[in-house]
Amino acid sequence: MKVPLLICLFFLAQSGSAAQKGFQPLFTGRDLTGWVGVGGPATNWKVKEGVLSCTGQKGAQWIATKKQYANFDLRLEFNIPKNGNSGVFIRAPKEGAAWVEGMEIQVLDDDGDKWKNLKPAQFTGSIYAVQAPEKRVTKRAGEWQAMRIRCMGTKCDVWINGEQVVKGDLVKLSQTHNQPGLKRKSGFIGLQNHASPVHYRNIQIKVLK
Repeated sequence: MKVPLLICLFFLAQSGSAAQKGFQPLFTGRDLTGWVGVGGPATNWKVKEGVLSCTGQKGAQWIATKKQYANFDLRLEFNIPKNGNSGVFIRAPKEGAAWVEGMEIQVLDDDGDKWKNLKPAQFTGSIYAVQAPEKRVTKRAGEWQAMRIRCMGTKCDVWINGEQVVKGDLVKLSQTHNQPGLKRKSGFIGLQNHASPVHYRNIQIKVLK
């Protein structure tokens, strides 16, 4: 995937600005340093010109950060193809289904024909299978989009393309959903391989006290 020079310079500037506010890169833009494959080798993840891409082929079921995080502000960009499906795991362990034992913030081609019969809590920005986004603000498949996830204690908030779509109260949600991950206080951050290509870039995190 070719990234024009002006775009690269823009995101480098954005990265520097974020770093000044306490953000640190989770993705070097050069290789998979800081990440490990879960459920298989990470040979199905490639890095080229500042973009981290999953081929959607066999290999790691997801890649996880080497460090665990509890309270954080995570920001990234994703590009999902037509009918594509992926997700960002948070506070997840490496054992069991990450979206159940931890939490998954969905990444999806919301307008894909393949997904027209999904439930509201299965679209982009949702706490997957738990809380639906309050509104749909996703772009067309193939376009770069922004995601922000902020977890602090029992609160989990999500923004898509600059608009807040989830205000999650994990205490209340755990009373109505039998999902262990809603009660976890920390875990790994991960990117899902859901048998679909997906691209990520500009992945940064700020640890919150």
